[in-house]
Amino acid sequence: MNILYNLAILLYTLSIRIAAAWNSKARKWVDGRKTVFDEIKNKVNPQEKKVWFHCASLGEFEQARPVIELFRQRNPTFKILLTFFSPSGFEVRKNYLGADYIFYLPADTAANARQFIELVNPALAVFTKYDFWFNYLQELQKNRIQVVVFSAIFRKEQYFFKKYGSWFLKILEDIDAFYVQDEASRKLLKKKKIENVFVAGDTRIDRVMQTAASAGRFPIIEKFIDENKITIIAGSTWKEDERLLLELMKKRKGNMKFIIAPHETDKRKIEKLVAEIELPFLLYSQANEINIASVDVLIIDSIGLLSQLYRYGDVAYIGGGFGKGIHNILEPAAFALPVIFGPKYDKFNEAKELINQSAAFSIDKYRSLNNKITDLFFDKNKVASFKKRISEYMNSKKGATEIVVEGLEKIIANTK
Repeated sequence: MNILYNLAILLYTLSIRIAAAWNSKARKWVDGRKTVFDEIKNKVNPQEKKVWFHCASLGEFEQARPVIELFRQRNPTFKILLTFFSPSGFEVRKNYLGADYIFYLPADTAANARQFIELVNPALAVFTKYDFWFNYLQELQKNRIQVVVFSAIFRKEQYFFKKYGSWFLKILEDIDAFYVQDEASRKLLKKKKIENVFVAGDTRIDRVMQTAASAGRFPIIEKFIDENKITIIAGSTWKEDERLLLELMKKRKGNMKFIIAPHETDKRKIEKLVAEIELPFLLYSQANEINIASVDVLIIDSIGLLSQLYRYGDVAYIGGGFGKGIHNILEPAAFALPVIFGPKYDKFNEAKELINQSAAFSIDKYRSLNNKITDLFFDKNKVASFKKRISEYMNSKKGATEIVVEGLEKIIANTK
């Protein structure tokens, strides 16, 4: 299995290099790693005390951020080294001030892992949610560097727990501590004799609550919204989501306003979307406090704003539910917005829990979307009840960051 795994990594890396000829994301993945070892040699002192945090992409970074910042605040003598696997994380957060060093993670070959650990020499390695790389974990174990995974969630359908998964399960056995999101994950690991597991919850809750509490004002958005109309904020939408929203625009024109933040904001994708909009619209990059009042649809064609814009909505529609799975529903929930999404949400605990409390809603076609909008906004008492349930849920889930940081500090104290 070691041979097959390493062959798979080589084939994966080769495929990305080939794709880089025409795919910009693949090109960034390749180019970002060309000089990474030279950068580490030039910037990082291996003798410094440091904690290495790894995130697959931007979503995992948002889970890691409150942990990084609280740990840094309470342990200022430690440097923070942050790595990303995906360009969508690195390119957005490469200038993040909460870390001392930020790099792409080199591909998981035995040689790369050995060189990386030797150059970085972390006191502790911390992985966010998943992204379990066998060679890195093996090298950390060889060097007696402890590994912690937090905000992890496990399901019996995962390959770790299949009959053929014993080799993959060994990857999990090499991890020193898990801080999981729920009791079901703890029980699943316990069945496999993995005992050092603690239920902490999801640190994203703390992050989105921080964001909601400190959200800034957006004068353009304030001129756009109309208290006499329902404002729907659609976040991280894909083509299938936008098809439903375009239909909603046709049927609900005159009594709704739409803020749409597509998952992909490149020029070509935006042009395709706006070509189908029949209502007056503007791109956020072209909007000002004068021209915005005359439109019904605002397209957010930049990144980094969405998590704060939910404060201006009456309801949120979250994309991805007709594809691989929904995007972040906790961001609108932090503002107590009722949340609507597509049918593929089974991998997301927060979606299932909010649905069980009638605080979030899954739809599968236009009719169910339209019915839910009608149901949500023609009964003020019902709306207030929804918002109350969402707020209670979010407040009950806070505190994972403190639990995780205390765990990291205990490990650091025992390795001094």
